[in-house]
Amino acid sequence: MKKYELTDETMEIRGHILHRIRRCSGELGGWIESEDNLSQAGDCWVSDEAKVYGKASVSDDAQICGEAEVYGKAKIYDKAYVSDNAKVSGDAKVYNNAKVYDKARVYGKTYVYDNAKVYNNAKVYGTALVYGNAKVYGNAKVYDRAWVEEDASVYGKAKVYECSLVKNNAQVYGEAEVFGEAVVYGNAQIYGKAKVYDEAEVFDNAEICGHAEVYDEAQVGDRICGNAKIC
Repeated sequence: MKKYELTDETMEIRGHILHRIRRCSGELGGWIESEDNLSQAGDCWVSDEAKVYGKASVSDDAQICGEAEVYGKAKIYDKAYVSDNAKVSGDAKVYNNAKVYDKARVYGKTYVYDNAKVYNNAKVYGTALVYGNAKVYGNAKVYDRAWVEEDASVYGKAKVYECSLVKNNAQVYGEAEVFGEAVVYGNAQIYGKAKVYDEAEVFDNAEICGHAEVYDEAQVGDRICGNAKIC
């Protein structure tokens, strides 16, 4: 049995004609292009002024609400949640209990899953992975093949990119950058305009701040600040 139907109320966005949906109970929902965008099974729903179109799909118990947009070939499933003015597009996948909200953007071939959160004006793209209890927020960017996992946080105007990894309880914030094949873990903090790159490792309770740079194959578990360069 179908749980919803497409109404005759339509709108156009990016060259796609969308229909407002209505539950069989009479409750109006958001907008989709076709039934391929929203499964008739499960408790998944598109509400408010949210829009799902193109080859994007919403299934299981996922919720799309506010003025969020899901398009391209994006897939939102399990108990994932996309809301506010967030946009998920490309071949991105958001699933498990992950949340994307505020004005966040998730696109490319990115995976956001487990209990991860992407919010504020953050962007996650390329083939990046954000999972576990990780958080990406503020104006932060995680892209290329970077991974942010476990309880790590990337925020402010920080950038994590290329093949780098931020995990455990590590934090990258301010205008800091982590890139190359660098790994930041433990309770390490990278902030200010610091840079960690190449095959460097920063761990334990290390703090890399100011304009400090840690690179090459350096391994740092202490506080490095100012204009220091460690390699």
